[in-house]
Parts: sequence; C-alpha cells; structure tokens
Amino acid sequence: MISIRVPRTLICAALTFGALCTAQARDSVFDGADPSALVVGETVFLYPTADGSALSAWSSDDLVHWRQSGRLLAIDDIGWIADDGAPHHSLWAPDIVAANGKYYFYYAVGPQNPTPSRIGVAVCDSPIGPCTDSGKPLLTGGNGFEAIDPMVYIDPRSGRRLLYAGGSAGATLRVYDLAADMVTLGKRVAIDQPPHFTEGAFMHERGGIYYLSYSDGRYNDASYKVHYATAPSPIGPWTYRGVLLEGNRRYKGPGHHAFFRNPADGRWWIAYHRWEDQRGRGPYRGSRKVAVQPIEFDANGLIRPIDMKR
Repeated sequence: MISIRVPRTLICAALTFGALCTAQARDSVFDGADPSALVVGETVFLYPTADGSALSAWSSDDLVHWRQSGRLLAIDDIGWIADDGAPHHSLWAPDIVAANGKYYFYYAVGPQNPTPSRIGVAVCDSPIGPCTDSGKPLLTGGNGFEAIDPMVYIDPRSGRRLLYAGGSAGATLRVYDLAADMVTLGKRVAIDQPPHFTEGAFMHERGGIYYLSYSDGRYNDASYKVHYATAPSPIGPWTYRGVLLEGNRRYKGPGHHAFFRNPADGRWWIAYHRWEDQRGRGPYRGSRKVAVQPIEFDANGLIRPIDMKR
C-alpha cells in the first residue's frame, strides 16, 4: 500500500475552519487522470486512470492522507478483452457505484482505433475489491460512436439507473437505462447533445437541480476544460451554464472530473486531473495529476467558476 500526505497547511488542519480555509486546498494529491469518486461512511475513494494495464483505488478519511489500494481490475482479469483482435489494449476512465449490496466497477477498454472501444463492468465485494468481471462487454462502440468514459448515476428521486458514455473524436454523448442487476444494458434514452461536449460526462443532483458536467477540447493541451449544464431531470432538457473549470498559467488542461460530498462537513468537492509544470499550449507530455478542492454555489444553485489559483 502506498500512502501520501498533502500538506496540512493546504487543508487547514483537516478542514476545521470551514469555507475560507478549505478553499486553499489546491495541491494535487497523486499521479493519475480521469478520477471518479465514491463516498462510503467517512471515507472518500477516488478511482483514476493509471498506466493502462490495471485500475486501483485511492482513499482518504480526511482529504489529507491518501492511501492506494491493490488493484481492483487488470487486463489479465478480462477474459473477453482480446476478442476484437487488437494487438494491444488499455483500461481507463473507471467509475464505480454502490447497489444491491455490491459495488459495480465500470471502465473503458481501448484501443479506440482501428477496433471500436468498449465498456466493461465488474462486480466488487467492497470499494477496493475483490472484483469479478461480468464476462462480456456492456457496450461496444462503432459507426462514429466511441464507447468510452462510462458514468453511472442512480437517480435519488426515481431510482432510475442511467449509464452516460461516449465522446472523444466522435464527441457524442449517449445515455442508456440499466437493468436492476447493473450489468445489463437497457434501452437507449433520447437526449439532446449538450453544447461543447467532447467526453467525460458526470451527473449529480443538488436541491432538485441536476448538473451535467463534461470535458471539452483535447486531453493533452491547453484547450481542455470543463463545461456544465443544468436540468430538471437527469436526462434534460439542458440549460447551458458555461465554462466551469479551465487552465491558467500554472495548471493546464483540467478536466475529466467527478463531484462528491465531503463526509466531514457535507460540502461539495470536485476531483479532476490537470497538467502541472507545463508551458505553452501543448501537446503536453508526462503524467497528469489528480487534484481535489471544494466548490461553491450561488443563491440560484449555480456552480461558481472553479479557481485553481492559490
């Protein structure tokens, strides 16, 4: 197990002093990209893209100390992965959701070209595994649609289970119903395409407002940023709200994020990746970093633009 520590001066003695203090939390917490988030009890779990060969979890009880678990899933654990005939494969952009007393771990399988990308799902006994793959792809791309970047949302009002997926060169978001077993794909849901969508959709709800957020631009240059829209339901209709998170002189290309509520105080936070120590507009090389920080809402429930400066 790997453990790292974010300086407490940045988190203000484990979040004791409220909004003024937590807003200073800006340093990245570990190498990785595309983090999804899960809160279980008092623990926050993050699930990033790593080296493409395996996926694991990081966890923290205070957003200061972070621990890496063993692997949840690796290429060798997926019996169907070579069925497309591609010589090489990679795993990225995982998402996890609790249901039916289990944890369902969704992930993208590449390459995206020349064979279509696919989305798989594994069933886990705990937030850090062990996980057993379902034995078949949940969704396969093709005909201009890329099956990447899965995000599963269970609507707290209706109980409806929805899979959001797609993007990249196809820049198309699709939504599907999921069966109660969480590993069977239902019908495709008709939605309008949100403005400026490229990939990495995320859905959450607060105070009756549904927030669809997503990344736009190219992942390895300065064009990458997060936009968002709001809606009265998890499938729209969308009201576009603008850019939520974009690069600055110090941090470049932030995106592919997840929102979560901090169990310590109930505030909403965002986890996302960005490039650090890079110059110019890219393309950038090296490792992306995962960062976490609190967010704020205005009186109308809109998310204030996220400032990465310190």
